[in-house]
Amino acid sequence: MDFARQLVKALEVSHTREERAPSDLQFVSSDDLLPVPIEERMWTAFSYVALSLDSWMITSSMIVMGMSWWQAWLTVWIGYGLMTPFVVLLGRPGAVFHVTFPVVNRASFGIFGSLWCVFNRATMACIWYGVQSSIGGSCVLVMLRTIWPSVNNIPNSMPLSSGTNTRDFMCFLIFWVISLPFIWPPVHTIRHFFTFKTIVSPIACVIFMIWCIVKAKGVGPIVKQPATIHGSELAWAMISNIGICISNLITLTTNAPDFASRAKTPSTPIISQLWCIPLSYGSVCLFGVIVSSSSQTIYGEVIWSPVDLLGMFLDDNPSPATRFGVWFIAFSLIIAQIGKYLFSSQNVRRGGYISAIVGLVMCPWNLVSSSSRFSSYMSAYTVFLSAIAGVMAAEYYFVRKGHYNVADLYVTRKGSWYWYNYGFNPRAYAAYVAGIAINIVGFAGDIGIPVPAAATHIFDLSFFTGFGTSSIVFYILSKMFPVPGAADIFEEIDVSGYEEKMANCNEDTKSKDGSTEKESTV
Repeated sequence: MDFARQLVKALEVSHTREERAPSDLQFVSSDDLLPVPIEERMWTAFSYVALSLDSWMITSSMIVMGMSWWQAWLTVWIGYGLMTPFVVLLGRPGAVFHVTFPVVNRASFGIFGSLWCVFNRATMACIWYGVQSSIGGSCVLVMLRTIWPSVNNIPNSMPLSSGTNTRDFMCFLIFWVISLPFIWPPVHTIRHFFTFKTIVSPIACVIFMIWCIVKAKGVGPIVKQPATIHGSELAWAMISNIGICISNLITLTTNAPDFASRAKTPSTPIISQLWCIPLSYGSVCLFGVIVSSSSQTIYGEVIWSPVDLLGMFLDDNPSPATRFGVWFIAFSLIIAQIGKYLFSSQNVRRGGYISAIVGLVMCPWNLVSSSSRFSSYMSAYTVFLSAIAGVMAAEYYFVRKGHYNVADLYVTRKGSWYWYNYGFNPRAYAAYVAGIAINIVGFAGDIGIPVPAAATHIFDLSFFTGFGTSSIVFYILSKMFPVPGAADIFEEIDVSGYEEKMANCNEDTKSKDGSTEKESTV
């Protein structure tokens, strides 16, 4: 029994008990949720520069659908370019007041109402961890084959019902174990990992592209292939795929305050994110098109997956130089997969390890193996998260207009700004439901139920329809039923002076400690 108590104590989140916070509600002001201390605001503009490899294969379905390569490339630029300002805007409260996603949602949904938003993000984090581990496992397989080619021939001892085999599960588990130590460091310290990833990933992409061009003695036929769809069919195909690009970025968008809260200054994340997000996704998309086009010349078929193509490089008695090149590129893909999870999901250590455990037991290879099933899941979460994002934006920019009461974010006292109705803001939940409702018919069509064409087109724009509807409804309800702290002029200010009070408290504590030390010396 004593061991169980000690274990529970070790797993407890450390917390600073705020004034008026009952002992059974100390989760309201745990150390993980309090504003990021000044000494941990270490992220510079370069820390927010990242190259994501997610868009490598995103053009494949577009080209198969009938677009030309440049139309698919333009679609990627538009999709990620449209989403980038939302990343910056939703991260702004974190950058200014240094609070994270769960706390930012308290401002709009209420102290307790925000827990539903946190649950949504936690669910996404768990599944995303599993998906990234499954993809990372395939990179590990390629990497191991460069050292021990016989790994590819490991006999299978797992039943067909498992959805995987011994070899692939072993590689999945290796990647999963490798990723665990990256969860341990505090968020403000992992910026060095992203710097490393930003250096390694572009080098690997460029090497891979040049290598394929040299092997194919050209860029291949895809870049010369004309579009086979035109007019309104082409327009709606582009709009639909813009929606897919947005779905790919939705987790980073809603999670933006977590990383913005570590910024040295409020303006630090703005410029770097505005240019690096569309540029990185657009560049990687171009690399993917050229490499895949070259693969058609080399192997007589288009290989869209970079991992599959690297595996094919190892099939024909590769030279030591080829094996090293494949090893390096596979290594960079592993780094990219770890970075993708950390940037989209990781916030606190315990949450990260819970995500890892759930990501393992959910058998994510079954989800990844069916592209339609995974696409439906991502589309569904775009519907839910866009409605949350709309409420967050409306509260900050149009209702309270930058005015925060940081101290009230950590109290459960009636009359505080974010208490609303017993800790829940009914305006936010009404807006949230409205943002989901406008897309629900189109979502039914996405999973195979016959629906009108108009509903399908609305669902193609699910982020904007959900975001726009929830934000407008929240704004109207907040005007009809005013909330505490509603402002007429936009000004980013903490009316509670929380940070100044904490700084004064720290100075008083240091002076007392100094006095005590002098007395003990005397």
